[in-house]
Amino acid sequence: MRTLAGLSGRQIAQATGLSQPTVSRIERGESVPSLRELIAWADVAEIGEDRRALLLGLGEAAVNEVTTLRTRLSNGLAAVQEEVREAEAAARTLRNFQPGIIPGLLQTAEYARRILTFAGDPAEVGAAVARRLARQEVLHDPGRSFEFLLTESALRYRPGPHRLRAAQLDHLAAVVTLETITFGVIPADAEMHAITRGGFILYEDRIDDLPPFAVVETPHAYMHAHDPADVEQYRHQLAAFRESAVYGDEAIKIVHRIAHPRS
Repeated sequence: MRTLAGLSGRQIAQATGLSQPTVSRIERGESVPSLRELIAWADVAEIGEDRRALLLGLGEAAVNEVTTLRTRLSNGLAAVQEEVREAEAAARTLRNFQPGIIPGLLQTAEYARRILTFAGDPAEVGAAVARRLARQEVLHDPGRSFEFLLTESALRYRPGPHRLRAAQLDHLAAVVTLETITFGVIPADAEMHAITRGGFILYEDRIDDLPPFAVVETPHAYMHAHDPADVEQYRHQLAAFRESAVYGDEAIKIVHRIAHPRS
């Protein structure tokens, strides 16, 4: 579009309010423009209505990319773990809200095995567990920052016998003491300030200054939200959940109480 309109990258940058490097990243497919930026791009390039409609339709699909679980699993459970590892490696800051289960970065091998068995082919679970555990090395990188905010229900979720959950919660209580991790728990009787619709992960402060994005998992698909307004909505949601959470020793006490109720 830019080339056909006889425009330079600098002219596009001036018209859209983007930096020239961002324009180049968009053209190389390394960054996704917002719908507002696409409209400005289309305006300055003076494209026809049919092409404009096609562009905005593609842009809307790109900023809210949906991948079905069936498609995601087509290359196997281990490949999914590698895909997640790459996303984690590219983000210096990761914020994870989970109302249902313990996040993968904090799972024990047996807990991970049970969860992954629910998700895909049992024959692939061993390799997928190994990849998931390998992902956890990033927690020890002093250049990274992680926030995990879980509900009490997530802590109580039991994909196996009581001893499995106890071992998982003991592991979690130890891992979240790392300096790279901020850990919070929303007690079951906490006053809430937002609706708990589902879990999500924010990938922020990305390497090479790529824009942040959010990932939401549903029973049948994964959605990647790139539009800045949508990402900001998830930040606001997380901020509301933080108001209901407890941190530090108080959060760890809840973990220990669920792991060892009689002690």
